[in-house]
Amino acid sequence: MERKTIADFPPEVMNLFNSYVHGGLDRRGFLDRAAKYAVGGVSAAAMLEMLKPNYAFAQQVAKDDNRIKAEYQTYLSPQGTGTVKGYLARPANATSKLPGVVVIHENRGLNPYIEDVARRLALANFAAFAPDALTTLGGYPGDEEKAAQMYRQLDGPKRIEDMVAAAEYLKARPECTGKIGATGFCAGGGVALTLAVRMPDLAASAPFYGPSPSAENVPKIKAALLLHYAENDDFVNPGRAAFESALTAAGVKFESLVYPGTMHGFHNDTTPRYVEAAAKLAWQRTLDFFNKNVRT
Repeated sequence: MERKTIADFPPEVMNLFNSYVHGGLDRRGFLDRAAKYAVGGVSAAAMLEMLKPNYAFAQQVAKDDNRIKAEYQTYLSPQGTGTVKGYLARPANATSKLPGVVVIHENRGLNPYIEDVARRLALANFAAFAPDALTTLGGYPGDEEKAAQMYRQLDGPKRIEDMVAAAEYLKARPECTGKIGATGFCAGGGVALTLAVRMPDLAASAPFYGPSPSAENVPKIKAALLLHYAENDDFVNPGRAAFESALTAAGVKFESLVYPGTMHGFHNDTTPRYVEAAAKLAWQRTLDFFNKNVRT
């Protein structure tokens, strides 16, 4: 299938898709509203299929790449849901302990895109761990629409405890130096910021278009922050200025970056929201940031 971009769809359809991804519209609601923009024989249903993730586009590092060692692990989350599964990736030829990075998924669970991000970090000489918040419901189901429904069924506070426990698990792994950072995407970006609030020893957090923590929690952040935002994002950007003001007032070390011509989800290379140049630039900046703040 040919890769589509945001330029292949009316802006109104892309906005409707964003709402669909975030649970503001169900499938029927998207189809009903997108129908008016169907042109050239392309129906609303066909547009939705084009917009859905295609994981054939996303694999940058093969699962069996011999440069890395990757496997599923379980860890305990006594304050959360009990036992949780995650995906651990690290370089195969590591001869010493590695800095760690927790990778927090979107509101879809531990899908192939997130696993690939973990493998990319392993190639960059990190120990990466990506927990699956859907573990107690059977794990990522292989179907994005079902995954989103499952995610909405989760107990929010317990889900957060599962992610905090994942960070603690990675920090204590024998191959990890004990110094860790966090990254995440969409809802996972918000969790990456929550980890910065909850964990005073978190060295760094680099969320992608993540919802901001409440203002009263900002002074608890000790980690360095690298904040990635899309230019066009009605879900996250309305709270960005207030968050940055609170960070400045609290003396938190942060850098905020906005990528022109992008919308929410621009790093996710499985959907037409992906913008290659912006995604690659943001990722290189993230690696440089973690090398500076987590490796040293």
